[in-house]
Amino acid sequence: MSSNFRLTRAYKNAKRICFNENSKFVFFSDSHRGDNSFADDFARNRNMFKYALEYYYKNNFTYIELGDGDELWENRNFTRIFKANKHIYLWLKKFHDNNRLHFIWGNHDMKYKNKETVRKNLYHFYDTVTDTTKDLLVGASFYEAIVLEDEKTGKGIFLLHGHQADWFNYVFWRLSSFLVKVLWKPLQILGFSDPTSPAQNFKERIKVEKRLEKWIKANNNQMMITGHTHRPRFPDKNEIPLFNDGSCVHPRSITGIEIENHKITLIKWHIITNNSGIIQIKRTILEGPENLNNYMK
Repeated sequence: MSSNFRLTRAYKNAKRICFNENSKFVFFSDSHRGDNSFADDFARNRNMFKYALEYYYKNNFTYIELGDGDELWENRNFTRIFKANKHIYLWLKKFHDNNRLHFIWGNHDMKYKNKETVRKNLYHFYDTVTDTTKDLLVGASFYEAIVLEDEKTGKGIFLLHGHQADWFNYVFWRLSSFLVKVLWKPLQILGFSDPTSPAQNFKERIKVEKRLEKWIKANNNQMMITGHTHRPRFPDKNEIPLFNDGSCVHPRSITGIEIENHKITLIKWHIITNNSGIIQIKRTILEGPENLNNYMK
């Protein structure tokens, strides 16, 4: 099964969501929410991510997570992930309760292809304060891909994680998961990197991007937004329309993509110190905003 086949299948079976000039979306991926252990890369950015979620919720954005939200390769027990990130999930619940939350599964949370796993992990949580079970993301669904369709033109934006172009982490994801659990997680604590991950391996990252570009060119320059490689990408309007939102586990920042007023923008959230020595979380524009019509051919 080729990457071209996997990408085409994902596009044909994608969930369709209509949007217009008043729609607001924010895309994050690769947060790899973990258990707050030494191997948890998300731990250092957890509060920054929560602050960003608050901003987008209060400003009426719809949140779309492009895969690898929960780190289910390194962690067998989701309860530990939830305990470490309870405040994050409660903000996601606010989006969900307002019908402004959509999930795409990636390779590290590919278990969410199974609806029973989604139900078990995310529908409810146990509140130790009240000693009761409470609703969380009841009815939440995960998709391999989503297509945002412009109400006026019918043109779309193809959203997916991007590991469909990474045969080892798609076809052999169970083997990859096993290796991460028993081998790379302990070594990660000692400072070693997983060579099978395109986020850690420059050559693999380039291969994945080339396969995605090849599919885009073969499909009428279909605009695409992915994650997976952890490398933010914002093409010029004359280049192949392949966007990447980066990740939420950069050493000192998280990156994402926004769509607002029919324009697309690459942003990062990071920590700064002002002249008074006060530490603040700041949103900075990295690229854009650019009109979507420049990319939706």
